[in-house]
This record gives sequence, structure tokens and C-alpha cells, in this order.
Amino acid sequence: MVYSLVKRFLDLLFILIFSPFILLLILVLSILVLFFLGYPIFFFQSRIGLKGREFYIIKFRTMLELRDKKGILLPDVNRLTKFGLFLRKSSLDEIPCLINVFKGDMSLVGPRPFISKYRKLYNSTQFKRHDVIPGITGWAQVNGRNAISWEEKFKLDIYYVEHQSFFLDFLILWKTFIKVIARKDINANDNTTMPEFIGSDNI
Repeated sequence: MVYSLVKRFLDLLFILIFSPFILLLILVLSILVLFFLGYPIFFFQSRIGLKGREFYIIKFRTMLELRDKKGILLPDVNRLTKFGLFLRKSSLDEIPCLINVFKGDMSLVGPRPFISKYRKLYNSTQFKRHDVIPGITGWAQVNGRNAISWEEKFKLDIYYVEHQSFFLDFLILWKTFIKVIARKDINANDNTTMPEFIGSDNI
């Protein structure tokens, strides 16, 4: 409880100190997204937060709205542009998530929030990842991100929940910086994005 209050204070302090740079970066990237991908600029999606509460994550859009004759969105690989891939590899698409951090929906560090439809697929052990506020980056992100299996992600997230500390958060932030610079583990091995989670009874 005490550490969660400290984390909240540090999150807000970070945003306060870097707010001029953050706002400028959001403005510049918004113009670029509008030029390369068109409107809308932002991508909103329902995610699962602390104790299972839902919120809308805010990210920069990285894919085109291309649909087939039936109005169904084409696969990600057909909609992801070079500019969108650059945003993902550089993690710049995540910058608007700092708005979620300011609102208290997210923290700088914590398990990444999964999409809301996955909630019904969790078992009791997996749901422990929601005992803390979700983060922009987390233990699973610096240990494989989209290049590891769902089973490994859950194990790493639960490890973070059970061992969270200032030192671990600092380590995660440092490793995140290194991975962003190296542009590693952005995609799953054979997919443009992580394949859907379909549930698992053995985690």
C-alpha cells in the first residue's frame, strides 16, 4: 500500500517535470500521424486495469483502416505501414499512454493492460496480475515482450506483482530504455502483432 502511494507520486512527478517535452512530442507526432495515416490520430481501446476495472488506453494509431468488401478489417499485416512500424519499434506510439498515467489508470511500470475481452479467459492465478496498476512497461516487456508466449507473460507479470519494489521498477525502466534503443522484441516470432490469447488452464 505504501509503495503504491510512492509510485503514484513518482509517476506524477515524472509527468510534471517532463510535461513540456511530452506535450511537444505529442503535438509533433500527431501531425506526422495525420499526414501519414490520416484521421483519427489516436487509437482508443478498452483494457483491464487495477482489480479488473476497465479503462480506455490511448495510443497513436499505427495501422490503416482498410476493410474488405464485407466491411471487415483486413489482417494487421495488410494495414501496418512503414511509418506505423517505425512508431511501434521506437515505442513512440505509447507516448499518449502518459495521459493514462496522469489520470491514474496506469503507472510507468506494471503489467501491460490486456484487452477487455480477455478477462473471461483468465484463471484465478492469472487474474493476480491485476492486483497492481498496469504499466506502460513491465517485467514481461523487458524479458521478451511480444516475442514470448502468453504463458511466459503471465508468469513474469505475477512475479512482478509478488516482488514489486523501487529497485525492480528502476531495473525495468533501465532495461526498457535499452530495448527501445535496440528495438528488440517488438513482434511475436511469426506475427505482425501478438496472437490472440485463447485461455489456458495450466498457468
